[in-house]
Amino acid sequence: MIEIENIRKSFGASVVIDGISGTFDKGKTNLIIGSSGTGKSVLLKCIVGLLQPDEGIVYYDGRNFTEADKEMKSEVRREIGMLFQGGALFDSKNVEENVMFPLDILTSMSPMDKVERANFCLKRVGLENVNKKMPSEISGGMKKRVGIARAIVNNPNYLFCDEPNSGLDPQTSILIDELIQEITQEFDITTIVVTHDMNSVMGIGEKIMFLYKGHKIWEGSKDIITESGVKEFDDFVFANKVMSSLRKK
Repeated sequence: MIEIENIRKSFGASVVIDGISGTFDKGKTNLIIGSSGTGKSVLLKCIVGLLQPDEGIVYYDGRNFTEADKEMKSEVRREIGMLFQGGALFDSKNVEENVMFPLDILTSMSPMDKVERANFCLKRVGLENVNKKMPSEISGGMKKRVGIARAIVNNPNYLFCDEPNSGLDPQTSILIDELIQEITQEFDITTIVVTHDMNSVMGIGEKIMFLYKGHKIWEGSKDIITESGVKEFDDFVFANKVMSSLRKK
C-alpha cells in the first residue's frame, strides 16, 4: 500500500497540487484521473520521488519515503517499476537488452539469469521471438508491452504507469489495460495509473482518484461513478464518454 498525506507542490507562485491525501491499495489498479493540467503527473512524480513536495508525506508500506535517508530511498526505488508514457525504450538496445536494463543496474545476477528473467517477462506480456529486434522494428503496442516487461523484470512491489495508452488505438489500449490489471493481481502489486482515458477508467478502475485544479474532489470505484454527485467530475466523465463515442464512429 502507498499512502499520501497532504501533498502540496508549487512552481513559483503557481500551486499545482494542494493538500492531496489518499491511499493506493495493494493488488488493485489505482487510477489518478483528470483533465490536462490538473496535476496528475506532478502528483505521480512526487510519489515516486522525481519531485520533492513542498509539504506532505509519502509512505510506502509504512516507510516514510519523503523524509527517508539516501539508503532507504534507494531501497524503495529498487522495489519500483515504471512504465513511461512514450515507452522510453533505448533505441540503441534491442528488446531483450531493454528489458534486462534494470537488472544490469540494480542486481548482480549472472548474464544467463538476466536473459532467463527477461524472457520470462517478455513471455508474460505476450511477446516471444522478438528478443533481438530493435524498438524501431516493432509496433507502438509492442513497445508498450516491452515497457511493461521491463517494469516488472525486477519483481517490483509498486508499479507506476504514466498514460499507458497514449498514442494507441482503442483495441490495443484495452489489451494494455487488461495486461496491467492481470499483472497487478497476479503479482499482488500496488499499481498507480495516471490517465484521462474513460475507457481505462471503466475497464480497470478499481480505485479512482479524480483531480480538479490541483485538488482531489472525488474518490471511488468505477461501479459508483454515476452516483458521484460532483458536477466537475460528472462533466469530465460525460465529456470523455462523448469524445470516446465519436472516435469509435
